[in-house]
Amino acid sequence: MNDIPSYSPQAPERAEVDALPGLTLLQFGANWCGHCQAAAPAVAEALQAAPAAPAIRRLLVEDGPGRPLGRSFRVKLWPTLILLRDGQEVARLVRPTEAAAVVQWLAEAASAA
Repeated sequence: MNDIPSYSPQAPERAEVDALPGLTLLQFGANWCGHCQAAAPAVAEALQAAPAAPAIRRLLVEDGPGRPLGRSFRVKLWPTLILLRDGQEVARLVRPTEAAAVVQWLAEAASAA
């Protein structure tokens, strides 16, 4: 299925993430996670439909025990979407299931000051 993302086991360091300019969507999960697989179509659809989507950098980060980036963001459930503006968290969404909710979340979060 094309909508199933592949989470990268090679996560950037927290300092690298904090230094990223503009909008960045961190998506924490695992390739084998049922919740991640269930949410994948909604997130993919939302990223195509959201007005701010073209300006958003997306990083799919494999999370789990011993993964420092996820721990530094206090990720507890998958998938967790964290929107950053210039390295600062502006919004978080956990276990999304509907594309419309993700689109609304992205629009509100991206336009927040």
